[in-house]
Amino acid sequence: MTAARDPLATYNAKRDFGRTREPKGELAANGGNSFVVQKHAATRLHWDFRLEIDGVLKSWAVTKGPSLDPADKRLAVRTEDHPLSYGDFEGVIPKGEYGGGTVMLWDRGSWEPVAGKSAKDLDKGHLHFVLHGERMKGEWLLVRMKGRPGEKRENWLLRKVEDEAADPAGALVDRALSSVLTGRSMAEIAADKQAAQSLSGAKGRKFAEKMQSARDHNAGIRRKKGKSAGSPPAFVEPQLATLVDSVPTGNDWLHEIKFDGYRAMVSVAGEKVRVFTRNGLDWTEKFAALGRTLATLDLPPALIDGEIVAFGADGNPSFSALQAVLKRGHGAERDDAPLSFFAFDLLSLDGMDLRPLSTIERKERLEALLRDAQPPIHVADHVIGAGEQLYRSMCEAGQEGIIAKRADAPYRSARTRNWVKVKCTRRQEFIIIGWSRSSAKGRPFRSLLLAQKEGRTLVYKGKVGTGFDADTMQDLADAMDPLVVEKAPLDVPRTEARGARWIKPQLVAEIAFAEFTGEGRVRHASFLGLRADKKAKDVKPEKPGPAPSPQHDVKISSAERVIFPESGQTKGELADYYARIAPLMLPFAANRPISLVRCPQGRAKKCFFQKHDSGAFGKAVHQVPIREKDGGAEDYLYVEDAEGLLTCVQMGTIEFHGWGSRADAVELPDRMIFDLDPDEGMDFARVRDAARDIRGALGDLGLVSFAMLSGGKGIHVVVPLTPGHDWAAHRDFSSRFAQALSAAEPDRFVATMSKAKRKDRIFIDWLRNQRGSTAVLPYSARARAGAPVAIPIDWDELDGIKDAHPFGIGDVDQLLERAGALKGWGFAAQKLPDI
Repeated sequence: MTAARDPLATYNAKRDFGRTREPKGELAANGGNSFVVQKHAATRLHWDFRLEIDGVLKSWAVTKGPSLDPADKRLAVRTEDHPLSYGDFEGVIPKGEYGGGTVMLWDRGSWEPVAGKSAKDLDKGHLHFVLHGERMKGEWLLVRMKGRPGEKRENWLLRKVEDEAADPAGALVDRALSSVLTGRSMAEIAADKQAAQSLSGAKGRKFAEKMQSARDHNAGIRRKKGKSAGSPPAFVEPQLATLVDSVPTGNDWLHEIKFDGYRAMVSVAGEKVRVFTRNGLDWTEKFAALGRTLATLDLPPALIDGEIVAFGADGNPSFSALQAVLKRGHGAERDDAPLSFFAFDLLSLDGMDLRPLSTIERKERLEALLRDAQPPIHVADHVIGAGEQLYRSMCEAGQEGIIAKRADAPYRSARTRNWVKVKCTRRQEFIIIGWSRSSAKGRPFRSLLLAQKEGRTLVYKGKVGTGFDADTMQDLADAMDPLVVEKAPLDVPRTEARGARWIKPQLVAEIAFAEFTGEGRVRHASFLGLRADKKAKDVKPEKPGPAPSPQHDVKISSAERVIFPESGQTKGELADYYARIAPLMLPFAANRPISLVRCPQGRAKKCFFQKHDSGAFGKAVHQVPIREKDGGAEDYLYVEDAEGLLTCVQMGTIEFHGWGSRADAVELPDRMIFDLDPDEGMDFARVRDAARDIRGALGDLGLVSFAMLSGGKGIHVVVPLTPGHDWAAHRDFSSRFAQALSAAEPDRFVATMSKAKRKDRIFIDWLRNQRGSTAVLPYSARARAGAPVAIPIDWDELDGIKDAHPFGIGDVDQLLERAGALKGWGFAAQKLPDI
């Protein structure tokens, strides 16, 4: 068969089948209608979309992956046809081969043209089709773009068509992170390659010999981490929000949707899951279907705070819909029960109590823990600042309101003003004290009589006569009948009490109403449901108070002083940057011994490091005594909140550098840093490639890593770790890892500080992993020309970055906006490999 007639000739010509495990291209019989999508981490991460047509897989490389949002038009570059046998391929294409990198089978299923269309439409530059996949469903469009003169590649656009499968959130590739074939992550698939082959040299060989067993061991830990890790944590009383009359302002706050459901404290450890109500009632059986879904995530021991909701006909969370689901039957018998769990806090993880940490750090750790979760398990989204905009959106959508949480506050099992709620409508709990009789046939009652506790006194609050259907009325009548008493449990006006029947004050109802009248009665009340998760003794009136005022007010003196002479940026502008970026920076900077780069007169004048406290910083900057080499102890600096950061700025600080351990556990490192420091003038593309390769080598050992642009010349590869090893093990591992890479590629890497040996090489600076050493913290400004900042970056973004300092303190709006795509960056529950 000639190349002109063989559609797989190009495919075969590009590959050496003696080196790659990819199947050799052989034309299959026509007639199938399969499709596959393969996630492919080659030179650039992309998703290969393939449709079976004419006995081959017609293929497009979708650079950002498919989106369920019809507004997203994703670039899809046409590639060579692939054989049908490629539809089952998952593994690693060797480096140096065409498409070298990791391949995951990300989706599969069948496809068909919409009515009146056919596969031949591809020749006309468009295809309208329906997918029946595990992840991609419904109608889609492929449209060829008009080519430019001299353009060799064929560019198309892939777009979701508006239908029931569409989702404006669109984040399909962000939440679908495992193989539909094997359930593995990209790191686990990549770990199948023989990493030891890339390492050589004396120490490198010794290190490499253990990599295979360590990789297998760590892969086992990832697969069994929940099952082998112990029992689910004990119940903890939840933190409660205070009702306020307006949205708190400023970047000190993060804002979430107020879900209209049941508060739930979920305790997990692998396959063991328990679900508690806010009062500690064990409702695991009521929500057994959700429990089974959580069990499949195989999580380490964790205590997760969240809300269980059901969605109404309008698509909003609905308490009435939730009541209807529970009424139909317990989750133990109903896996089809349409319930969802929205997690919004993480109280403990793998034996570590997270409650003392800031809200934003707990939320980041929660994002990392549940990054593989799929509906009906969600992490509740949040925004930093911009609370008024979210509140308006929620009210316009007919939702209940929002919860605002102080970003730097710890978790407290009480009602506090660090969590506040702002409601779109008035809703409260009331105690049912009786009912008024109905003259209508078949109607058990006309209205319910309500009360609330004010202090120790039960006070009458009026009636509710709407919000019931026939089934609800009968259920209420059945619940009230055993509680009937002769006398009213409180004083009720005679006109209101006429014809009433009384019950013991035990049932709690959720009521929506317009307002309280002058007499304290509910007006235009509507019944929403019974609250079996709440006790009558806790039902008190909620009266909105004023929104909390800003927590910190650090006065910045000499705010007009220019401290970055090249760009003219001032001390006041630097303080504004830190005030706004604090919620993103605190998860990495708070409660960690720090060293400061202070430049009181500006970066061009005298700058110096400071790590000890001279007593001049005031109460917002704290001290922790740390043992020195001589046996004595010195007080090291640390901060807990935005006020601490700004106090340091007021004292002339530009840069913040942090230890690899926390202030409350200085001898237990929790963060490993490999600082890639290139020789002067080196092309930054080589640094990017090095960072990706180091990520791969760490992945071979079962370690998840993250990239950070240093704001200077290089890239930091950051490895978060669960505390449990000491500094000696920390230093030893990082040293041997860096030396192994240097020994394997001596023309590329060096693991010593010697300037003479760095010529045209990259220094893998592992020395930051020693006790007392520090590394620049994420989002810290740098005392360099143009006021650059160190920024976290997604691995997928790295290809488009031209240097290590693309953002400065003037780009804070852009940094805040892009932070949504980086939730969970820098956190992972993983232990140091034993090699």
